[in-house]
Amino acid sequence: MQFDIKRFENMRLEIGMGKNCFSMKRGSFVYRQKNVRMQKLSMKEKTALSDGFELHYEDEAGSYAGKICVKVQENRMQIVCRDMPSEKVNRYRLIFPTNEGEHIYGCGETYSKLDLKGEKVRIWVAEHQNTRRISSKIIREKLLGKHPERTLKFSEYESYYAQPTFVSSDKYFVHVNTNAFAEFDFSNRGQIALELQESPEITIGWGDSFEAVSEGLSDVLGRQKILPDWIYDGGILAVQEGCDAVDRKIETAQRAGVKINAVWCQDWSGCRRTGFGYQVMWNWQRDDELYPKLPDKIAEWKKKGVRFLGYINPFLAIEKNIYREASEKGYCVKNKKGEDYMVTITTFPAAMIDFTNPKAYEWYKNLIKENMIGIGMSGWMADFGEYLPIDSVLYSGEDPEILHNQWPAIWAKLNREAIRECQMENEVFFFTRAGHTGTIAHSDMMWTGDQHVDWSVDDGLPSVIPATLSLAMSGFGITHSDAGGYTTIMHMRRSKELLMRWEEMNVFSPLFRTHEGNQPVNNVQFDSDEELLAHLAKCTAIHVSLKNYIKDCVVEAVQKGIPVMRPLFYHYDEEELYQEKGEYLLGRDILVAPVLQEGVSERTCLLPSEKWVHLFSGQEYGGGKVTVQAPIGQPPVFIRRNSERFEELMKITE
Repeated sequence: MQFDIKRFENMRLEIGMGKNCFSMKRGSFVYRQKNVRMQKLSMKEKTALSDGFELHYEDEAGSYAGKICVKVQENRMQIVCRDMPSEKVNRYRLIFPTNEGEHIYGCGETYSKLDLKGEKVRIWVAEHQNTRRISSKIIREKLLGKHPERTLKFSEYESYYAQPTFVSSDKYFVHVNTNAFAEFDFSNRGQIALELQESPEITIGWGDSFEAVSEGLSDVLGRQKILPDWIYDGGILAVQEGCDAVDRKIETAQRAGVKINAVWCQDWSGCRRTGFGYQVMWNWQRDDELYPKLPDKIAEWKKKGVRFLGYINPFLAIEKNIYREASEKGYCVKNKKGEDYMVTITTFPAAMIDFTNPKAYEWYKNLIKENMIGIGMSGWMADFGEYLPIDSVLYSGEDPEILHNQWPAIWAKLNREAIRECQMENEVFFFTRAGHTGTIAHSDMMWTGDQHVDWSVDDGLPSVIPATLSLAMSGFGITHSDAGGYTTIMHMRRSKELLMRWEEMNVFSPLFRTHEGNQPVNNVQFDSDEELLAHLAKCTAIHVSLKNYIKDCVVEAVQKGIPVMRPLFYHYDEEELYQEKGEYLLGRDILVAPVLQEGVSERTCLLPSEKWVHLFSGQEYGGGKVTVQAPIGQPPVFIRRNSERFEELMKITE
């Protein structure tokens, strides 16, 4: 469908005033507005420009209220509001007509939904779906295995990664240049309303394919970086509780034939045991008691082909020495009394570093350069970024309500600079959880956050796919997830079956990495028995066999912004595919339909209208719905028959 510029010639505009009211608990935000007064403006005149047009608006009294300038260049359009009475306005509602049958994707990372048409989406980074907001009835039903498909209303969800960007099935993107709280309203099928709190500055781009749309979007938002070559050479195994445990688990895994390229020890800086589980001590230096002579051990493991990864976030444990230094230097975010602002995360308070203080920013960056890269780490999880309190006081004097959404991008930028300044860009990488505009240009990779160790569609294994694909359609194309999930609450337990199904899905992603979870002793681990070790060996072998293919996909993402993992409709304009959120394409030539339900050994898959060959049976299918056997170890995976790499890809299981 050709992009229709004329729909923007009749944009409706409302302006007004209002006051925001936020309250935060453990990264989750309750948001309300007070004293909102909105006024509809009338469009009185359209003026032609050499490169577009200008729309003039008046209020009810006939007073001049402002204008919208629209500039068009080839496949790009810029929309800017001008001459608005900004001292009297902090609310803008811009409405334009749209195709009732179109589908909407993106807005950052969404879990229970992929197609956002019919929904209203909040653009505000936060903890994803904080568990205190889930009704106890739904939790009980999940734990009892009843109604695992039950989800909250979409309006009740929050996301780690919220970005004012969306892509339409009509092959255009919209990106709003705003950092303030915003809402995108797709609930009226005949229009789209952008509810903003900063004067609108909007970029719209279009193309004749989703590849062209992704490339145009990445021109606006930035692109990710080439990943170190070693990350494709095996699986990254989560190991905790010290050097002896690392040695033991490496030996056990390698003896079973597991291909290991790294260990990820999130407790390298120590641990704390809480009611929530086994957690990291947020004191960013090696714990010599738990990991004695760690730099020497990292060098020893590296000689064996096993890299070492760690963990960091923007918080500091207040009972430890690094916090005391930061506090003495005045480097922490303050409350209105001038004290270090204490934020509660799970069960304990912590202090936040104030990244608006240049000295604090450089000091924290040097912790990464000296205490992490300096001891030989090859990467780390750069966690959090969502928690900047709205009532905090920042060194720069800037409004935390405006900086809140920017915080994850600032955090990613700091990590990126540490690697670049150490000249380790081809050796070291990091992965992030939170995001907003700007994150794409700095973060190497996202992971989809802290899924529950269950099969629930809103927060378990099935939620990974819509999360990944919504990120892809927001411009962030290199992602992965914790194999096995992370969060155990109440009586949840990771089952053997869940871990194996999650691992066989993560084979077909840019990075294969396990996680022990917040309660390791209560959950099955990769080495809990011989069958699990054999399964992991098989999964890591297939992942390594995909190295050249995945590397080429990553290059495409870096050069053109085309995501590595893509929705089915990305290459096929078929109506049924636009709603599919349980399957994905890995690159152009591999279709993956993971088993997402407990206790099943077959799956009905939706295939685009092309010839597809089942990876494990060799049977050919012509598209449409097909049911295939899917025992553990043989997930429904199909190779595109007309691919130039068909013969190569059919051999990856050998």
